[in-house]
Amino acid sequence: MNIIQRAERFVQSLRDLANKSAWDWRRCPYCKGTDTCGWGSYERHPWVLLEGRQVVRVARHRCNSCKRTYSEESPWLIRRSWYARDVHRYAVDLWQHGGTSLRRGAEFVRSLIGRQERWLLWRVLGQAPVAEEQCHLAGSTVHRWLDGAGREAEKTVPGQLEGIGTSGNVGTDGLWARLRGGAKAVVLALVDTATGLIWPPTVAEGEESTESWRQMFKRAKVAGLDLDALRGVVSDGATGLVGCLQEIVKWVNHQRCVFHLWLKLGAELARQVAKVGVGLYGAAAKATKERMRRELVGLIHAVLDAASQQEAELALAKLRAHQLGAELAQFLEAHLDAALIHLNAYNKGLLRVGPEWLWRDFRLRLSHGRNHATSARLERAALVWAIYRNFTPAQWRSERKRHYRRRGQSPLEAAGASPGDVSYLDALAI
Repeated sequence: MNIIQRAERFVQSLRDLANKSAWDWRRCPYCKGTDTCGWGSYERHPWVLLEGRQVVRVARHRCNSCKRTYSEESPWLIRRSWYARDVHRYAVDLWQHGGTSLRRGAEFVRSLIGRQERWLLWRVLGQAPVAEEQCHLAGSTVHRWLDGAGREAEKTVPGQLEGIGTSGNVGTDGLWARLRGGAKAVVLALVDTATGLIWPPTVAEGEESTESWRQMFKRAKVAGLDLDALRGVVSDGATGLVGCLQEIVKWVNHQRCVFHLWLKLGAELARQVAKVGVGLYGAAAKATKERMRRELVGLIHAVLDAASQQEAELALAKLRAHQLGAELAQFLEAHLDAALIHLNAYNKGLLRVGPEWLWRDFRLRLSHGRNHATSARLERAALVWAIYRNFTPAQWRSERKRHYRRRGQSPLEAAGASPGDVSYLDALAI
């Protein structure tokens, strides 16, 4: 059962629950017997958005056959909480849409429906909220709700994206974070380069390693990724990834992210340009350095932007022949084959750059506030975020590293599996 089917099943269960008749509730859920009787009732006082606190009376029944008691259920209180279902959904949705940390998300929910911090602005006038408007919601309760969404997300991992089409080309990225107390962790993410579909992330403690990448591919396989259909992987040269690919998917080619190659070339380029203009001062030295920098950048572009392997080798020879290009050519020669994998017919459609947008999108949830006490809790937060991203339509992004995200389409829609009317909250059974 993939993530969309799970959401549809949950929505249907709510409809069935709402359509239950009085006779249906007379049937014992344990032994299926009908020899039952009323066994009192009790009140619930859930807080409803825009309406305040409501009173809900829940009836109880007793089965005369198995001697057990049970309560009626309501789709409004499906989570068995003292708060209405829409408040749970609002808290989780705000955390995702707001793009903020767990702690700040909880603070905002509390300020809106919690202890009424806004009343502090009115205390001078003595305008205290009436009893129906007061909702004593602790921050720890909101934290528990958000982490509960992560626990539901863990249940969706087996078969989460099974039957959903993939391009065979994926990108990887490691998202660094520090847990509460200063411990280092990294979230390993795998994303389809054509649709932006994110596979369930994993969290590794400490540094990246071959074992951590192996666990990530193992989880992706459990979620429905067909490893036999993979053709290419693009990354920033992550530690241990190449060894993992050679071990479990030998037929997959590894494309080195061109953007990160430029970052590494930048320092060497600056050192070479600094050698120019010795004996010159002021504008003359600046103009000479700028001219030399443009020459070297043009030669590097000719290598990395070549349309074929032969063209790249000719451009590399020109760079090597340049008076300041020997060191740059040596570095490029060591990574040339990995930087041009996207030119192979076997890897058609493979991007040259890694999914850097992952880090920018998730950085607040990762590190700001350091509200994730353990790596397990961080992993649950990452799972919720990945499901949210797969359901959410992509916005327009002008950077070249985001051009594969299709405007107005969610990754699931781009993969040919439109979620329809169901949302990621339905998939999380919230």
